Order: sequence, then C-alpha cells, then structure tokens
Amino acid sequence: MSGRTGHALDTALAELGWPEIHTAAPELTGPVVFRLLGETGAHAPLVLDVLAAAGTDTTVLPFAGGRWVRWDRPDPDRPARQGDSIDGELPLYRAAAGIAPAARPLAEGRRVLGWWLLGTGHAMLTLARTHALDRAQFGRPLAAFQAVRHRLAETLVALDGAEAALTVADEAALDPTRAEHHAPAALLAKAAAGQAARTAARHCQQVLGGIGFTAEHALHRHVRRSLVLDGLLGSARELTREAGATIRLSGTATRFAEL
Repeated sequence: MSGRTGHALDTALAELGWPEIHTAAPELTGPVVFRLLGETGAHAPLVLDVLAAAGTDTTVLPFAGGRWVRWDRPDPDRPARQGDSIDGELPLYRAAAGIAPAARPLAEGRRVLGWWLLGTGHAMLTLARTHALDRAQFGRPLAAFQAVRHRLAETLVALDGAEAALTVADEAALDPTRAEHHAPAALLAKAAAGQAARTAARHCQQVLGGIGFTAEHALHRHVRRSLVLDGLLGSARELTREAGATIRLSGTATRFAEL
C-alpha cells in the first residue's frame, strides 16, 4: 500500500482477490487492510466493498452534520469531477441526499472506518515521535521535555483505548451469538477511533511545531484524512450523543466486554 494508492491500489487489490479475501477472512479486513490504509496514507474505495458485501450497494454515504457525500471509484479514463470535492485526495464529493445504509451494513462500515482512523492516528504518532527523538532544543532532544512526552503518551493511550473498542466490535461482528451487540459496539468503536484520531492530530501538531503546519511535511495529509474519515457514517461527537440518547431511553448500558 505504501507504493500505490487510489485507482492503482484498487486495481492491485482486485487482482489479489480482495473481495474474496474479505468474504473468506473478514477478521483481517479491519485490523490488517484498513489499518494499513491509515498507516501508509493510501486510499481506495474499499469501504464501498464492505457495505456491498453486507447488503448495501451504494456510493452515497451519510456525512457529519446531516450532509451526504458520494465516493466515486477512481477511473483514469474518466476526468475527475471538479468543484464539489471535500478532500484534496479522496474522491469524495458533496451529494444532495441519499438513503442511509441498513443497520448491519452501517455497523460494518463504521467498524472498518474505525480501523482506518486508528491507522491514521498511529501514522501521526510515528511522525511526531520521530521528530521528538531527532530534533534538539536548548541542547536537549525534544523527547526529553516532559510536556512533549505527556502529549505523546496521551496520544498512545487514546489510540490503545480505541483499538480495544475496535477489537470488541470485531468480536461482536464475527460471533453470531452476539449479533445484538454488533451495531452498538461498532458505533462506540467508531466514536472512540474518531476521538483518538483527533487527539493524535492535536497533540502531534503541537509536538511538531511549525513544521507540522507546512505542506512539505506529511502530517497535514493525515490530519485532513482523520477529519474526513471521522465525518463519514457519523462523527465521534454525533455517535457519542446517539449512544447517550439510547442509554437515557433504555435506562441501562450494555456491557460488551468483561474487564
């Protein structure tokens, strides 16, 4: 994935049998394929394949704030659309309206997007950690300063917590006896991953300082990617509110994992 992205990656994965791999080994889809998308900064419309496999064949997806976006598959023979893109790299375009995916496809989409967000967060953490180890200020490496170490540590804790939530969501998705936990576990996992990625963006931007705001450094691409992915199929803020409303109505919170 580090050498290909967009149409080239989509084509390469199709040649490798990506749809069959997703069907035969769904446990690898999130923690391997989608996490690698985040860690490498590559992109491909694989979430559309996940939604289709779960029963919803659509390219129009709900976005944060009650908006809709269309994810077009890259096609070198077709000129790129202009004017309504919401991202400089992802082929995502504003759409007037759409039909929300059914419960199971929506949960599957949220689950794999959560792994993508986790990979993106780890990519930002790696960039910030490398900078802190290599850069010196006042005769000391940045990594020696307590404030820098705290930011990196808080980022790692947030990402580890999101990974734990995603692992629980994977278990619920793959275990037929826990089918009722699939949708709520995926919702919470996507919310945790979105919040963790935002935490990583905020702290890593501070650790990198001025260079983290420049187009020459890779961080800005991951920050933008995390904001876009967080908005797809419900942002962390929206999903947290949805989970809270469900708890208020039911008067109880389901235990998804034994700690």
